[in-house]
Amino acid sequence: MVTEVAARPATSKPLRQRAILEIVAASPVGSQDELVELLRDRGFVATQATISRDIAELGLAKVARDGRHVYVTPADLPAPPRDDRLRRIVADIPIRIGRSGLTLVLTALPGTASVIAQAIDQSDLDEQEGTLAGDNTLLVLFRDEARLERWLARFRALQGTAGPSRTGGAGRGDPAGGVPGTPAADREARA
Repeated sequence: MVTEVAARPATSKPLRQRAILEIVAASPVGSQDELVELLRDRGFVATQATISRDIAELGLAKVARDGRHVYVTPADLPAPPRDDRLRRIVADIPIRIGRSGLTLVLTALPGTASVIAQAIDQSDLDEQEGTLAGDNTLLVLFRDEARLERWLARFRALQGTAGPSRTGGAGRGDPAGGVPGTPAADREARA
């Protein structure tokens, strides 16, 4: 026994888009043509061009699953790593790392400390107790040595530097040590 499904007009956009979300959530859909057919089975008549616009409006994306690419809703997309913003910032801004006890002193270009502090606070770095930013200097505070060392290793990995950071200027009380264009960096370059 074959039952005919009454076709809904293509103009019932909210219902069609809700059906698209239900279909994508329930089963893997790999193409717009496949989605057109699945919608037709539910009584919706729509062209591939209409479905293409719906996909864009709904923010659907294609991801690799089980050996093929399928549509997923934005809620089903993996969250981007929270370290991406910090990684971009530390790639663009030269940062010198110094240390005083359980405090790291990060020195960068004028006006960048608050940007760096906010990126640290919003990242997956969570070993620190807190950050305090001035104009070009940022303090990162730690509860113990182990947390500081873990944090520092991860931060250096984000910077792309594996070896020990030069701690000359900042570690000796000169927070501008090593930042290009500062008197401390000029002294180090002449030394």
